[in-house]
Order: sequence, then structure tokens, then C-alpha cells
Amino acid sequence: MDSVKVLFAASEAVPFAKTGGLADVAGTLPRELVKLGADVRLIMPKYKSIPRNFIDAMEYLGYVYVDLSWRHQYCAVLKLEYQGVITYFIDNEYYFNRDGLYGHFDEAEQFAFFSKAVLKVLPLIDFKPDIIHCNDWQTGVVSAFLKAGLGHIGFLNGIKTIYTIHNLKYQGMFPKEILGDILGLSWDYFNSEGLELHDCVNYMKAGIAYSDIITTVSKTYAEEIKTDFFGENLNGILSKRTEYLYGILNGIDYEENDPDTDSRIYKNFNAENIEGKYENKRMLQELLELPQREEAPVIGIVSRLVEQKGFDLIAHVLDELLQMDIQMVVLGTGDINYEEMFNNAAERYPDKVSANIKYDGVLAQRIYAGSDMFLMPSLYEPCGLSQIFSLRYGTVPIVLETGGLKDTVMPYNEYTGEGTGFTFTNYNAHEMLDAVKRAISCYGQKDIWENIVKRGMKQDFSWNKSAKEYLDLYKKLMAMDKS
Repeated sequence: MDSVKVLFAASEAVPFAKTGGLADVAGTLPRELVKLGADVRLIMPKYKSIPRNFIDAMEYLGYVYVDLSWRHQYCAVLKLEYQGVITYFIDNEYYFNRDGLYGHFDEAEQFAFFSKAVLKVLPLIDFKPDIIHCNDWQTGVVSAFLKAGLGHIGFLNGIKTIYTIHNLKYQGMFPKEILGDILGLSWDYFNSEGLELHDCVNYMKAGIAYSDIITTVSKTYAEEIKTDFFGENLNGILSKRTEYLYGILNGIDYEENDPDTDSRIYKNFNAENIEGKYENKRMLQELLELPQREEAPVIGIVSRLVEQKGFDLIAHVLDELLQMDIQMVVLGTGDINYEEMFNNAAERYPDKVSANIKYDGVLAQRIYAGSDMFLMPSLYEPCGLSQIFSLRYGTVPIVLETGGLKDTVMPYNEYTGEGTGFTFTNYNAHEMLDAVKRAISCYGQKDIWENIVKRGMKQDFSWNKSAKEYLDLYKKLMAMDKS
């Protein structure tokens, strides 16, 4: 089989523009797929916030016009090759020369324009992909446009689509009037099998309904989202399309995030020799003005401080936690009540809590490297990357068995000695507290603890592994067409 050709469509990608985990996936997965021999190219909006050095290096390819109902919009295309991946940037000053990526009054129009542009520019860039790989609600209507007639037009004929759900909660819900006024689609598409949900147009549902294959970012989450609790009102259509739904775990960049070479941490170390980890702990304690006590386990938290991440559980038992001989290091921003909770705890327990209510990439890395344990009791977690960073840097995760957390953290078994972390099965504060207590108990037994640490560091959650699964899926989709 010839090299599969894939256009990877995303609303953000590192290092060009980022608000969340989607950008990490879009910036790294195509690169890994190219290394495996696939012809994968990225397409995204040309935002105002893209760093100047990238904009200056872009090559102008030309322009087309994109029609959204009665609108006739100019659309330029620029090209840049970065780390072996060709990236196309969709340029329209009105839609993308703005502060911030999301949250604008006309998001329905903005991302309908981007989705249609993805298809309209293909003849201009002279690239006919076998597959367009769409991501999250911002590209959900690409497949709908293809199915609604564009896919039968010469150059676009025969193109397949894959749609990846990164977080089902964010769906792109808009008033039904946009169906004709913006999308230019007939009311035939406004039904329970198509774009309609609760009498609104739902961009994510469009992606689920009209794409050839649907993926999400862990095997457990792929099962969870077919249930009422996790399904966010889309479990019905996901269950109907279960035959075409796959879970593939996100990875992390193992070269950039290698404790043996990482220049952001205080001292390098590896799974064969973890002495440097203790030095990272001491230096982290010193940096954050905590007593340098080896016997007190440091529990790290690097997170958005929002309800999804399980902070209600921590709130219920925070004082009980802090009665134990531990230190807690928190980094992140989010809901004001959680920010204040940690700030207040730092005031009441200055020798035990360091609250860093900000985003700081270098400090995050130092927390991963210098903590003994990593607390991540998420209510739901499509994939989660923090627990993977933790394992990579020898910090033992304590997690709820949900989504990607369940798929990446193997519970420690005191009888067999197996496992890479400590887990609990119900969203319950005292179950979480019990998991922390079990971790602390093991921490007091150095040989047992170091075995858990080293086992975690030897796990492989690199993008290389995940990219091979995507490549297999691409080939499977191409074969479907021929069968």
C-alpha cells in the first residue's frame, strides 16, 4: 500500500497556538506519523497570536473564496514546514486577527468558515488526502460539508474522515437558525441522526454523525462516553456508532520530557539511578520555602483548578490530609473558590503547603521531577497527561479509576508487588484519602517505594506507540473502502 495521505485539521497546535491538550496532540502526532512514513500535513487558522518568527517564515500560496450561505469570504493560504511537518494556515483577517482563540460572539460562523476552508483550499494547495482527520467541535462540520455534497465534487471525491473527540463536554452548540444562515445546509440534516440536539445545531454531533470513524483519547473513555453519566447527551448516537468508535491513548514527547536530559529540572536522573530525584525534591522544597525533609512525602498537583479535576474531593478532606506528615505543592489557576482554598491552606499550614496560583511551565516540570506523589482525582478524564508526565519523572500517581487515568496507572498490589500507582474506584473523598494513606504507608518502606517509582519510569506512553495505532486505523479505513 502506498503511503497514506492525511490532512490533520485542528483549531490549535503547538508551537503556533495553544489553549489546551488538543494543541499538544496536533503539534506532535503528525510529526510522529511522518516519521512512520505517512504523508501527514496539518491545517489550522492563522491567528493573530502566532509568534512573529513563524509568521515571517510562512510562504504565501494563494487564495480562494469560501461561501457560507450568502457570505462570500476571502481565504488565503500560507505554508510553513516545521519539524518535518508541512502546516497550512487559513488566513482571514476578520475571523482570526483577534485576541484569543475562542469565546467570540460568532464562533459558529468562525469555525464553519475554517471547516469549509479546509475543503475548499485542497485544489489550491494541490494535496488530495485519503483522509481528513478532524479534531473536536471546531472541525465537527467538515464531515457534514463533505456528506452534504462537497464530497461529490471532483477533487474532493472519495476523501474519508476521522473525527477525534478530545473532550466531549465542549460541543459547539448554536441556535438552529445557523443551519441555513451560516452552514447553508438543508433542514434534512436537522434531526436526531444528524446535527440536532435539544433543538440546537451541535458541531460535535455533526462530527460524530457524519465521519467515517470516530476516535477518542483513551480506550476506557471510549466506553464511558456511551453511558448516561459520561455521555453529555451524545451517548445515544455514540452507542449507535459503536462499531466505528475507537479509543487511542494520547502520548507525550519522550525526548522533550526525559528526566535524564531535561534542562528544566535541577538534576538529571533515570530509572536505573534515581538518586537525582531526591536532589530535585530538596531543591523544590528550597525554592518553595518548605522545610527540606526527606521523610515527608511531597504531593504534587499541576492542574486547571476546576470541578472536573476532582477538587471537591480534596476540599472535603483537606484538613485531614494536612494532619498527616506530608507537604503539598499546587500549581495552576481556575475557579476562584479552589484558588482561595489552596491559598488559605498555605496560610494555615506554611510548612506544609505551597500554593502557586499561576501557570509556569518550568515550575511544572520541577514539580513532576521533585514530588514523591501526584494527586489527580478527576471526576472524568478523557486521557490526562499529567499522570503520564508524573510516571515519566518517577512521581507516583494517586488517581480515580476513570478514562485515561485507568488506562495508564496500574494499581499497586501489595501481594504481588506489581503496579505503578495508587487508585480508587468511586468518586468519594474518603476513598481518595484512603488511597493517599496507602501511598504514604508504602513511602515509608524505601525498597518497595523505589520499585514502584522505577516501574512507572519504565512505562512507554510515548507518541510513537500511539502513532502506530493511528496509522493502523488509517489503513483500516482505507481498506474499508475497498471491501
